[in-house]
Amino acid sequence: MNHSWLKTNTFHHSEFKDLEKLVEAKNRKQLKISLCLPTLNEEKTIAKEIIIMKSELMTRFPLLDEIVVVDSGSTDHTLDIAKSYGADVYEAKNILPHLENFTGKGENLWKALHITQGDIIIYLDADIKNIHHRFAYALLGPLLMFDHIKYTKAFYDRPIAIDRKKIRPTGGGRVTELIIRPLFSLFFPELTQIIQPLSGEYAGFRSLMENISFPIGYGVETSLILDIYEKWGLDVIAQVDLDRRVHRNQDTKALGRMAFVILKTFFNRIERLEKIKLNTELFHEMIQYKLTADEYEADLYKITGDERPPMISIPEYCKKLNRQP
Repeated sequence: MNHSWLKTNTFHHSEFKDLEKLVEAKNRKQLKISLCLPTLNEEKTIAKEIIIMKSELMTRFPLLDEIVVVDSGSTDHTLDIAKSYGADVYEAKNILPHLENFTGKGENLWKALHITQGDIIIYLDADIKNIHHRFAYALLGPLLMFDHIKYTKAFYDRPIAIDRKKIRPTGGGRVTELIIRPLFSLFFPELTQIIQPLSGEYAGFRSLMENISFPIGYGVETSLILDIYEKWGLDVIAQVDLDRRVHRNQDTKALGRMAFVILKTFFNRIERLEKIKLNTELFHEMIQYKLTADEYEADLYKITGDERPPMISIPEYCKKLNRQP
């Protein structure tokens, strides 16, 4: 395996701290940039994310042209808060409403392509407790400063929040180390150079993102990497060290469900790429167990495995951009 990518395509956020230089590059290339925040019940963190990004990267340094929230059906005050702080807010179900309705992070990311204006789209999770505008500008840096780079991924130390006052210094990234890194090592060893393939912070040119399909759920980060790698190669991808990202803790059972979705997405992808041939259909249920009234009961987590096709194949999208599907 060639390890040169790790050296040439890995950056630290401090390399892009000159925001005036980034604005100059954006203007010279005549680019528009959109920030998308996919949400589901993020009332505790969404306001701070919008305030910081708007004040630092729109008012102070005009890097972002819009901040868009795409929501999966929040039942808290996420939508009202996001609107009150000036984000453009959409409910996913109301975007391309004639299509069958799905719920999931990948669905939000895919639909964001339809309602954003940017040549570059930045996707940031909405639950970041230590949000800083470097989460956005550092991902933009390689895209603006290097013509061959078309997609950027974040990586960082991942302490996890136990409660409002306690932070465990390590413990994040468990699904990556237990699931994705072993699978990449077996099938795509060159992709092991991507430090955190499941990070929820990434950015890419529309010209790439509109040409790949999006699983509607947790498997979207894995599929994006595999599809971009297959279509355009590893050299169009870069990764940026953001130092530290604090996020909420998830229990082992929740991580198991996430791993199930990612595994299913991965095996579907590598069969499509003719890396393996499955002689049986994969099941759609994650079977876990819970203790109820001194008896163990099966606790089923069902997924459909649905994917959205490349956005470029959607007639309404092409009409909006004056293109042919």
